[in-house]
Amino acid sequence: MADTNFIDYVKILCRSGKGGAGSRHFHRAKYVPKGGPDGGDGGRGGHIILRGNRNIWTLLHLRYQRHIFATDGQSGGAGRSFGKDGEDRTIEVPVGTAVFDAETGEFLADVTEDGQEIKLLRGGKGGLGNWHFATSTNRAPRYAQPGQPAIEKAVVLELKLLGDVGLVGFPNAGKSTLLSSVSAAKPKVADYPFTTMEPSLGIVDYRGGRSFVMADIPGIIEGASEGRGLGLRFLRHIERNAVLLFMVPADSPDIRHEYDVLRRELHEFNPDLSDKSRVLAVTKSDMLDDELREAIAQELPDDLPTVFISSVTGQGLTELKDLLWREINSEDNKAAFDMIHRPLDMRHRVKEEDDFIFEADPLPEDDLLLTDEDWNDEFWDEETSVNPD
Repeated sequence: MADTNFIDYVKILCRSGKGGAGSRHFHRAKYVPKGGPDGGDGGRGGHIILRGNRNIWTLLHLRYQRHIFATDGQSGGAGRSFGKDGEDRTIEVPVGTAVFDAETGEFLADVTEDGQEIKLLRGGKGGLGNWHFATSTNRAPRYAQPGQPAIEKAVVLELKLLGDVGLVGFPNAGKSTLLSSVSAAKPKVADYPFTTMEPSLGIVDYRGGRSFVMADIPGIIEGASEGRGLGLRFLRHIERNAVLLFMVPADSPDIRHEYDVLRRELHEFNPDLSDKSRVLAVTKSDMLDDELREAIAQELPDDLPTVFISSVTGQGLTELKDLLWREINSEDNKAAFDMIHRPLDMRHRVKEEDDFIFEADPLPEDDLLLTDEDWNDEFWDEETSVNPD
């Protein structure tokens, strides 16, 4: 994937800004010998925000920007002056991007809409100035609250293409040929396996000016769940698809066996894929006569919608579109489309990304750096602060 502009997996290091410290200042003015505390509050640190952008189709821009650091909040000043808030850092990502913890693989967030904003890491809250702690018995507090520390986290961004139909099949099964026949997409087509090395999308025109999106992914082989071939790395792109179109060529020795192998490999990758609507397309059917077609149909499951197609001659393409449209808009399919993200699978991660070593600038020794789990908000509870009389 290093020689292509389509990047669907990237590992970055994010750090929010720390909160500014509260001020320990006392009011100084002519003829006011005991002005009292007037130290202002510190500003909050900058947030790390994810924003969906439908005009971006790849994570390429993040491949060369590994460190996303927000700025720190400034300290409070005299006269109860608040410190300036840190500047937020917004990460523009394609719609369909999922975020995982790089260390544990835990799912963190999902960007599914254009303009959607998700606060990935919160900035540290600013500390309270010393005027908050003035009481009737302590009118000159010489202490203030420090700012909340920054949060640092390495995350993995995975792009999962948004499509209505996902093409699943062995290499050289005719997936790219079908996509180029029913849409304006121009994927690479050749007579050797693994021609497709990256996913591609195409918009398929339907009757009445309607359309749906079809996603083509590189072919998988038996044992892909164990790392053979290209593995199951690209199958993340069909996790969001409403319908899975299994494609098996008519010249295959055993069409039923190849379909079972494909379904088993999908289940190994994500068991939730077994619950999606499935359609089987027997490709290259222009080589079959009516007798062979009937013999093949008897070997296939009765509950599996099947269509015989030929992308070269156009045979069965209209019937295929009708069948896919019905499956996409079925009530059962709409009700079951809510996607549940599983933790990041360590077996199918991109090696060059996981081996990437961050060389971030170290924090000063007096700075604190905590994770989400280490932080205790009780010290920053505003209800416990004391207002002066």
